[in-house]
Amino acid sequence: MRKHIIGENGISYTEGTDGIFYPDLKLPEGETYEIGRYGNKRLEYLKNYHKGMYLDLLTSGKLNRHLHECDEECKARLEFLTEQMKAGAGITEELKAKEQMKWVGLMNNVRSAAEEMVLKELVYC
Repeated sequence: MRKHIIGENGISYTEGTDGIFYPDLKLPEGETYEIGRYGNKRLEYLKNYHKGMYLDLLTSGKLNRHLHECDEECKARLEFLTEQMKAGAGITEELKAKEQMKWVGLMNNVRSAAEEMVLKELVYC
């Protein structure tokens, strides 16, 4: 008995242990990018809440690029929002030199608020 056949549609099939022939399908090769924190959060969100979009990106080979772009956009937006909120809150280098603990506390608040906005706007949408 043959283990591999090619069907009328040009797809090759391999016989499984149960005697049924299964198609030899592979995902398309996509580009490989580094994915950071926000890209991983986006991946988990897509897997859990937008399975259709996740499967579409995965099968088209665009998932890794999408996650990388999301990660880069989140980092840029976080940096922009942090700088903007620092200026609005009056956080300066002078404050950093005079009252370090106050500066650290204010910066932590600004960073947390900016990250919350980035997650809501770009990752969990």
